[in-house]
Amino acid sequence: MARQDNSLDAELPFPLKEVQTTQGIPKIYDIPEDQKQMVLEKLYLFRPIPKLDKWMEDIHAEKVFQVREFIVAREGSMNVLASPYYPESGGTVIDWVPARRPKKSK
Repeated sequence: MARQDNSLDAELPFPLKEVQTTQGIPKIYDIPEDQKQMVLEKLYLFRPIPKLDKWMEDIHAEKVFQVREFIVAREGSMNVLASPYYPESGGTVIDWVPARRPKKSK
């Protein structure tokens, strides 16, 4: 499915660093904490946009994270919103599901 909005893929105004991953060496933006909400609102593909303190699970990594821990990779001419586990599992925003609450022990 092609992206409809080319503004999603405009380079972000943050420094890029190369990171070794299982899929190669993508460039990851170094996004300041005070800019995370703005970036999330720009790149999140679904509605509603989750709060930064919401817990999500990356179904590829089978690990839980807070939304504020997201990363954005620059892959070719495209920005990829991903979990913090992207370097090890390749999980992008489409692989996020709300984290299940742990069951209380009786």
